[in-house]
Parts: sequence; C-alpha cells; structure tokens
Amino acid sequence: MKTAANLSDWGLIIVEGDDAASFLQNQLTNSVLGLTAMAPPAIANGPDAVRLVGYCSPKGRLIASAWLGLFSTADGGKRFCLFISKDIAASTAKRLAMFVLRSKVTVTDVSNSWAITGYCTSGTLDNVELDKTSILLQLPDVVTAGVAMQRVLIAQPIASEAAPIEGASEDATILWRSLEIMSAIPRIVAATQDQFVPQMVNFESVYGIDFKKGCYPGQEIVARSQYRGAIKRRLRLAHCPIDQLENAPTGPGSEIFHADDAGQPAGMVVLSAPSIANTRRMDFQIEIKTELQAGGTFHLGAPDGPILMLDQLPYPLIEI
Repeated sequence: MKTAANLSDWGLIIVEGDDAASFLQNQLTNSVLGLTAMAPPAIANGPDAVRLVGYCSPKGRLIASAWLGLFSTADGGKRFCLFISKDIAASTAKRLAMFVLRSKVTVTDVSNSWAITGYCTSGTLDNVELDKTSILLQLPDVVTAGVAMQRVLIAQPIASEAAPIEGASEDATILWRSLEIMSAIPRIVAATQDQFVPQMVNFESVYGIDFKKGCYPGQEIVARSQYRGAIKRRLRLAHCPIDQLENAPTGPGSEIFHADDAGQPAGMVVLSAPSIANTRRMDFQIEIKTELQAGGTFHLGAPDGPILMLDQLPYPLIEI
C-alpha cells in the first residue's frame, strides 16, 4: 500500500457486551441503533455501517468526537469501535466506564496496543487486503482538484501475526491530514475539549447529531441551541501562506482575532495541516463568530497576527 499514512495521533476505544448498544445510545449525540455489523476484514462504509458521534459534557460541550462502527468478533459476538484522537482516548474511555454501572458493558482503550493507519486512494479499495484481526472503517470522500479521494481508517493489534501495513510514508501522512482539514469535519483533541457546543463546529451539518434519539449528556442544551437559534459561531475553512506563519501558533486551540473586535478572541483553531494542494500554505479548520464573517479580517494568534483567508465549505450548512 503506497498511500498508507501512519496515524500515531489516532486511538481506538472498544465497547462490547450485551448492553453495549443501549449504553452508547444513551451517551452519544448520534444514534448507534441499526448499525450493520461488519465481519472483519470487510470495510465498514456508508451511513448504515459508520456514524460520526460526539460525546458531550452535561453543559453540552464536546469532550470527544469519534468515528463509530460495529464489528463481528471471531466468537460470534459484536463490538463497537470508536476511532478517536489518541490524546483523549484514555480519559474518554474512563469517563464512559463511569456510567456503565450494572450494565453488561466493557469499555477499553486499546490505543497503545493497536496501530492506526490511514489509507487514501483515488481508485478502488479492492486492494485493501488484511486478515480478520484488522478493523477497517471508511470515512466520507474528499474532493480535491476535481478528484474524489477515498479514505479508510485501519486498526491492527500490534501483537497480531497479521502483516503490518506496508509503504507508510511521510508524504501519505501529509496527504491524510490535508484531506482531513478539507473535509471540514471536526475532530476534537485535548486542546479543544469542552470548547464547542456541537453546532459550533457544524456537527449537525455533517450528520453527527440525531435530534430524534433519546437523551444523552448535554442533550437538552444541544437541542435548545438548534431550535432556538442560539448558535452564533460556526466552523469554517481558512488558509494562510506558510511564510507568514513564523512564530505564530497554528495548532488546535490557538486563538483567532477579528480586526473589528480586537479586544477579545473571535474564534479558535480546530485543526490545521500543510496543504497538499499548495505546499506554500497552511490550511485550517477554524471556529469563528458568524456575525464577523461578512467582512473584515481574521488574524491568527494575536490582533496583529497573520491574516487568515476564509475558504468555502464542501457542504451546505443546516441553518439554525
């Protein structure tokens, strides 16, 4: 696999047991019921097999996001697998486990014993051939330069006898991270935990919330934000020439300022990565105030920091 990316900043949480489905249904922003169980190494893909989910605090702020799939095990059981940022995997698993109580559920962070790889291709996925210890989950395609790029997350037990993913390269990792930014689908990391109500980062517009499902932590606030129009911030794409970024903070959690309201931050960096389409620029997912998006300039890191140029989202926003 010549386009395999080493995703050392991704982790994996496995949730299994007789009550796993009902347990997660009561914890996550999206419904987990009705997922099709995939038999590894088949690729989980499409809305019937893959869901974007959020995990909120009681105040309705995202403390984690993940890509979720349901997979069969060799002994005939089933397990939910959450692909999540590695730096928050342990704390998220610990928090979930606090609410298991008497349910027949186990929550395990296996991030240190499983390797996560990303596979990108503009062709077919037929040549993704792994054994039954591997878990494969397909993310939404990303269109760049008129070409639809397919992306698959692959998890393999490190101690497994399965052949490791071959051909992992730095260029492939740069490609994966760039495509993740261009997807405009947020991923919560440690620096952005507890910062955003889901709609602030467009979670409802990328199918990460099911407003018809039952309660979950923060559900009342998330629903109120949706139906009362309380959201005044949104995720946008932006870029900046790399030669202007010297000494500027570019990572998740970095503050953003607007020229017309320089006295306080107007937003925050969600994710960032060098652009694969233009090696002279850095691409960003940013969360910013909607009232300021019509004009003026956004600055990175300080009121007089590098200017961020806003780009178009690849999907329509659901109006709130």
